[in-house]
Amino acid sequence: MHIDSYQSGEIVIDGASYSSDVIILSDTIQSNWWRKEGHSLAVEDLKTVIAAKPSVLVVGCGVSGLMKVPDRTRQVLQEHGIRLEALDTYKAVERFNELSQAGAKPAAALHLTC
Repeated sequence: MHIDSYQSGEIVIDGASYSSDVIILSDTIQSNWWRKEGHSLAVEDLKTVIAAKPSVLVVGCGVSGLMKVPDRTRQVLQEHGIRLEALDTYKAVERFNELSQAGAKPAAALHLTC
């Protein structure tokens, strides 16, 4: 998977354009991703990620980093052996591509606005 481009409200992944938040897992994209509590990333929001067991999850917290990752979510990811990298979405896109190119097969949860 490769993220071709990102701008607030739109992301292009392997040539396909998305205008809603997404989760990227191996070779699948979960579009129209909604969180239980808007700008807070709950464990329940990441069920598919936890089940996929990636070594690293790159979280795009929005253009200005408004979405937060609570301690409980961080703890559960750690308990499942998933390293978390939470960044603003521009940096998260760059980091996801770096990890992908290095063969790490990361997962990503990307908030496209705010």
